[in-house]
Amino acid sequence: MQKPAPKPAWVARKVVADGAEVAPSRVTVARGDSLSRIAQRTGTSVGALAVENRLAPPYILQPGQVIRVPGGRYHKVKPGETGIAIAQAYGVRWSTVATANQLSPPYTLEVGDVLRLPTRQVVAAMSLAERAKAFTLDIDDLITGSEPAEPVRSAGSPPPRPTSPPPVAEPATFAGRFFWPLEGQILSRFGAKPAGRYNDGINIRTPAGTPVKAAADGVVAYAGDGIAGFGGLILLKHGDGWVTAYAHAEELLVARGDKVKRGDIVARAGATGSVDEPQLHFEIRRGRTPVDPLKHLPARGSSALN
Repeated sequence: MQKPAPKPAWVARKVVADGAEVAPSRVTVARGDSLSRIAQRTGTSVGALAVENRLAPPYILQPGQVIRVPGGRYHKVKPGETGIAIAQAYGVRWSTVATANQLSPPYTLEVGDVLRLPTRQVVAAMSLAERAKAFTLDIDDLITGSEPAEPVRSAGSPPPRPTSPPPVAEPATFAGRFFWPLEGQILSRFGAKPAGRYNDGINIRTPAGTPVKAAADGVVAYAGDGIAGFGGLILLKHGDGWVTAYAHAEELLVARGDKVKRGDIVARAGATGSVDEPQLHFEIRRGRTPVDPLKHLPARGSSALN
């Protein structure tokens, strides 16, 4: 009997799409101006201004310089909100929002951050298929947009009262070695497939119930079944931006925030999601980019196999 995947360790706060509409404009830099001051004055964000004007940190401005202010809806992040929930409230893909606001690892939002989103007119002009994509999650969404916003804490002030569990902190460093999560025949390798499909990892055939082991030390960033095609899914953060994914599990044995060691059993393999036989879908990612697991795992038959 198939066991249900556990519910996520927390529920994201519902987001109200109350962002203010800002019309495109231009601003002339005055003496003493900074990009953050211009953002506050115009109701926009530093990230959106930087993207629009192709500016790089530390965003040094010169008096008389003209800054283009991009139009859009600007949402102020509130306690407990996640990037995914914000994007869905406005009917757009989270990856689109992350790119438009120049977000970078570890993609953690802070309460009070301002995010640029498409205008109502842009969203209204989207096709039904484009709108549906806003509610179709993938692993990249979970890695970059599933953490609740962190409260801002000024120096010397007491910790704010938590309104949601804190974001999962990945290990500071990664040892640099991955190991096989289980043994079995490879059903599908990394890369392009027929009919325009693409495999971001490898699929390994294995009997239902086979223990799935952590490929390296890490912390559980996600455990649940929020992506229908993957069924029971676990994401582990390992440090230095490295993430591993384990999908199609019939049973998840860890929860968000758990620390694991290489070789710990984190799940039992199954046929959940869009597969018709028991298997493990396994991915290795560096930041948002999936890499070929076979280039980062020991050779078959090596004593380094779990």
